[in-house]
Amino acid sequence: MQGREESTRAQYDAVVVGAGPNGLAAAIVLAHAGCSVLVIEAADTVGGGTRSAALTLPGFVHDVCSAIHPLGAGSPLFQTFPLDRFGLEWIQPPVPLAHPLDDGTAVLLERTVEATAAGLGPDASAYRRLMAPLVADADRILRFILGPFRIPRHPLALARFGLTALRSAVGLASEQFEGERARALLAGLAAHSMLPLERSPSAAVGLALAMLGHTAGWPLPRGGSQRIADALVGYLRSLGGEIVTGRPVRALDELPPARAVLFDLTPRQVLTIAGQRLPAGFRRRLERYRYGPGAFKVDWALAGPIPWRAPECRQAATVHLGGTLDEIAAAERAVAAGRHPERPFVILAQPSLFDTSRAPAGRHTAWAYCHVPNGSRVDMTERIEAQVERFAPGFRDLILARSVARPADLEQYNPNYVGGDINGGLQDLRQLFTRPAPRLNPYTTPDPRLYICSASTPPGGGVHGMCGYWAARAALRRVLRVPRRRA
Repeated sequence: MQGREESTRAQYDAVVVGAGPNGLAAAIVLAHAGCSVLVIEAADTVGGGTRSAALTLPGFVHDVCSAIHPLGAGSPLFQTFPLDRFGLEWIQPPVPLAHPLDDGTAVLLERTVEATAAGLGPDASAYRRLMAPLVADADRILRFILGPFRIPRHPLALARFGLTALRSAVGLASEQFEGERARALLAGLAAHSMLPLERSPSAAVGLALAMLGHTAGWPLPRGGSQRIADALVGYLRSLGGEIVTGRPVRALDELPPARAVLFDLTPRQVLTIAGQRLPAGFRRRLERYRYGPGAFKVDWALAGPIPWRAPECRQAATVHLGGTLDEIAAAERAVAAGRHPERPFVILAQPSLFDTSRAPAGRHTAWAYCHVPNGSRVDMTERIEAQVERFAPGFRDLILARSVARPADLEQYNPNYVGGDINGGLQDLRQLFTRPAPRLNPYTTPDPRLYICSASTPPGGGVHGMCGYWAARAALRRVLRVPRRRA
């Protein structure tokens, strides 16, 4: 979705700054409520973390940021949008996730609890006891955790989840499981939190991703992640919303008149644009907002599929590379301490195994990233490729071309990725529900006209649109006077 368009109105009900998934979702909610909406995007393409591009060789389509979307398929908001009418098609790999081990086998997160448990040996019963109740309540749990803290409508379901989830992944894995296979599976899932696995709420992230694997799956969009953004844009325009691309916003007075302005930006950019309109106390709280570890990413054009030693890995679009719980925990602990692990935990996607539109016939694409200290300048390419080679001997021989994105490159591509932080801010207990600043409604600011709808608000990172939903509902209730509806 490219090109520049000029706005057609002199005044809008709402202007959204930033056309990432949350900004587009907010605009759709507002337009659906009957508001006139303009979205302004600094880049020439919409999408934020859901863009695709030819990063290596002609004919190879790479996802610049996110590639696999359990939260996209499981989002209570996206499920209400007719995105299939606007070209979005989800592809479900046979297996959501594979986690290879050094013995040549792989642990699989399967679509059902029972099938997953069957591969966990002595921990089969423990996995069933842990996950079956959570999966039965998954819809209620996900609807609660994908939003701000509030009184739960289903307190018993949330209590069961909370008692298990609000702890460290290391503590949960050590208590629940005796074998390395189950412990490694949980460790890889929990490491998506970008927290040390000894810290809460890393377990909550792991359990939520496992629930999504058993319910919504871990799908990829046919043609690339850009298709998600393009479908959101198509739906927004069908509702009368407008989009302007290639227009950076540096100050509020550059915006057309509007009753509400919603920022799909992190606190740093909000302060730059609107700091003069905000009280000193609130500015100080935004200035204290903490960003998390960065990401170092590599995209490859490959001469063939990755030659995994464990053939089960070819059934999954997502592969976790990091070995055991202890090894993954050590890697994430090192990153939190400002160090670069020799054996980083690597998240790898191989979309072309399931989507032939991503590469020329017989060729393949893959991407992978690891966590690094925020703002790191260390080149992790060799360490990432060594982790792939460890579990897929001969991988390096297949590389036709590579594209490397350091934290600074990611931030240049998307200024919301401050220091390479793809989650829009550290997601520890202090900032889980209070991001970006402690307020009864975290999407509001002291200025009733200004709102924040980025991943720097609850529920944080991921392609789900829920930050945009809640911010739009706050604006509708507070300024635009449309009654609030639940997701």
